[in-house]
Amino acid sequence: MSCNNVIVLDEREANSFSRPSRRYAALPSKATSGDRSAFSIQPLVAPDRSATTKPDSFEGIVGSSAALSRVLEQLQIVAPTDSAVLIEGETGTGKELVARAIHAQSSRRAGAFVQMNCAAIPRELIESEIFGHEKGAFTGAATRRIGRFEAADRGTLFLDEIGDMPLEMQAKLLRVLQEQEFQRLGSTCTQHVSVRVVAATNQDLERMVLEKRFRSDLYYRLKVFPVFIPPLRDRRDDIPLLVAHFVSTFALRMNKHIDKIPSEAMEALLQYDWPGNIRELQNFIERSVILTADRVLNPPVSELLKRRSVSGPATMKECEREHILKAVQATNWVIAGPHGAAARLGLKRSTLMYRMRKLAIINERPVPAAYNWAADNRSPA
Repeated sequence: MSCNNVIVLDEREANSFSRPSRRYAALPSKATSGDRSAFSIQPLVAPDRSATTKPDSFEGIVGSSAALSRVLEQLQIVAPTDSAVLIEGETGTGKELVARAIHAQSSRRAGAFVQMNCAAIPRELIESEIFGHEKGAFTGAATRRIGRFEAADRGTLFLDEIGDMPLEMQAKLLRVLQEQEFQRLGSTCTQHVSVRVVAATNQDLERMVLEKRFRSDLYYRLKVFPVFIPPLRDRRDDIPLLVAHFVSTFALRMNKHIDKIPSEAMEALLQYDWPGNIRELQNFIERSVILTADRVLNPPVSELLKRRSVSGPATMKECEREHILKAVQATNWVIAGPHGAAARLGLKRSTLMYRMRKLAIINERPVPAAYNWAADNRSPA
């Protein structure tokens, strides 16, 4: 069947949307091979674990872009260890999914995964939430209650929005991370635990340390293994995959059968910058499925055009990132030397390398796994 103006979401087997663990990829359909305006949803068959050392899935993480692949490679390295992990990235990029993936691939996967959003708990209650309390420890403490650390014993504690933790609590958290012991509020008994901590933030903790708004010792204790999650605008190749996944999910939930997406709608989704990242895309696709009355997805693309027209100018950080990226691309990623990007920008090589790491520009260049990028751009003796 010819299809020139729609992207086809082709259900290839009965009840193919009934398995929540199944993942889908947007791929050119056999019927429209070579036609770039049409795609099909195909189930990705989980690889045989006995035939590969790569984990068969990171549940809920959808994508195949180079940027995401680098993140997954990092997760495979750090997950089997007990080291602390600091997940950094903008809001809506999927930091909780990454934390769950680390837990699921770790030796602690049989234990509990306990989550705590540091920004959502009132300052006066956060100590009780983390460490628990005894009956009568304070007004309203009618019963003993265990805290998040105790609940996560032999498992993983995920501290989301760690940048919002009050300074007075940061010192107490640091002690528990170092000693793996604490006392409930109102108790003199010491509780011993074995907890792996994974923290996440969308703030610049390094700047907060310089501004004395975050403890430097806690920062370095959490940042044993940092993982940066790229924003969706830096992994646009994953958008068709995510769209296919969300259409399948919401169509099943709403008892609808949607197997086509207008190609101009997909192009609009690819061109939009998604400041809210995957969460914004997910909500947009859910609204699109609600608005769809037949088998062709009816996304309100005019909303995206309106958002782009009313959005303000790029931030200073975005402008700096774009300026540096253009310079390194123009020099074919040569950093040092008289004709390198550092000289072109009027910066020291070390300063440029620092800014590139800070702005995640180094991740933009696809290189072989064994390639030593930093060594190739070291200063001449």
